Amino acid sequence: MTSAPRTTRHRRIRGARKPLIAGLAATAALVGAWYATAGASTATGLTVSTTTVSLSAKFPYLSAGYNNSREWTRTATAAAPNGTLRVAWPASDGIHVTPLTASGKRSGADTIVKGAKEVGGLVAHNNGFALLTRVSDTNKWKETAAAIVRYTNGTKTFQTKLTGTATHDTSPTLDGQLTWNGTKYGAYFVVHGAGGFADGHFGDKLSYLSSTGKKLSGGWSWGCSHNEGIALHPETSGAFTSLCFDDWRSGLFVSTGIGAPDVAPVVQREQCWAGYCGGTFAGRTGDLVKSATGRYATAFASRGAASAKKNPDDSSGRGWSVTPKTSTHQVAVAFMKNRDSGPGKAVYLSTTKGTDHVNVRLAPYGKDRLLLSWESVKNATCAAGTCTGTFAGTHLRLIDWNGKFQGADKIVNTRITGDIAVQKDGTLTWASVPVTPSYASALTGASPTTKTLKISRLTP
Repeated sequence: MTSAPRTTRHRRIRGARKPLIAGLAATAALVGAWYATAGASTATGLTVSTTTVSLSAKFPYLSAGYNNSREWTRTATAAAPNGTLRVAWPASDGIHVTPLTASGKRSGADTIVKGAKEVGGLVAHNNGFALLTRVSDTNKWKETAAAIVRYTNGTKTFQTKLTGTATHDTSPTLDGQLTWNGTKYGAYFVVHGAGGFADGHFGDKLSYLSSTGKKLSGGWSWGCSHNEGIALHPETSGAFTSLCFDDWRSGLFVSTGIGAPDVAPVVQREQCWAGYCGGTFAGRTGDLVKSATGRYATAFASRGAASAKKNPDDSSGRGWSVTPKTSTHQVAVAFMKNRDSGPGKAVYLSTTKGTDHVNVRLAPYGKDRLLLSWESVKNATCAAGTCTGTFAGTHLRLIDWNGKFQGADKIVNTRITGDIAVQKDGTLTWASVPVTPSYASALTGASPTTKTLKISRLTP
């Protein structure tokens, strides 16, 4: 199923971003988080251990989001079935994939995917990895193509482009997710129309590949428009569960199996055309967790909806206008009873209106709890959907599958700059940059760099 492109043409670019009412020239989705007024209380069991890993190249660890707001440049940490880990991060010579032991120590030299432009998702295998990234391409916009690259025992075994001339699309930014169910890959990412019915417009695409890089049936060629936040969870059969933040219908939707959001179940209405979708998903990707009973949970930063109604200026009848309830972002958690339906409404876990909440993360913690992580920005000053202020800590807190707190929050001396790996014993492992965040001003000029990553581990 596809949706017709909107009548307003615009291009989606990175860099300085200004809100446009009819069409948002958007690429990245700003991350979200929660400032806990309880301060640095100790949460039982939340003891994070860290290991330092030296990098073979400079990692530019900040990116400019909407209105040049500061975001972490995405890394991805993934666990292989044998317990080993991989971390993907970008450098000037391509995407580096660093091998780690199960305890988070370097176990060998980096594999460098030369010419690759973005970490869009990572799957770790016992003998290598698969990476969703962008590679050079020839098209009318002179933009990159989305591709999955597979390495086995240090050698490239396939590279499959997911966009191109035949499908009239490019991918100048992925904002994506790559998942694996044991037999096939699912890649969910942003596309830019380059000919055909969607020429010049932005949507999303879901592609499936076999273990050998062959394109499979399923998915869609055009979906949420624009998609400002993507989540994808692999399933053993049928469509992979997916969520999208769509700026046309203005909010977070369940897109599983249907692509276009016209009839998609609503998770939460957000003002998506001005600035960004209330924070969307962490690191421009999605944290979507499945329970043992088949329920799903997702967390995001939200400004809420004081009002939500059809946009009278949109002749298609699909557009919505949402007035945000707050200028700052609060932490919201939504629960889905299955992969095809949205919840009644999101559960809000913070109400501190003077504090912005960025870099919200959600991960499974043991059998029946969830780990919620956030960075807080107090004394926030907000304009056009983004805020500046004083960094007030990275927080961890446990919640149950109803959104209730399971203890006090804990401030930790680590960051989460991308995807969290879940190991066999439930240990959560992630990469972070060993610097103190600053949200006092917008990011101007080139990103600072680091040659060190901190690998953090948390065992339930």
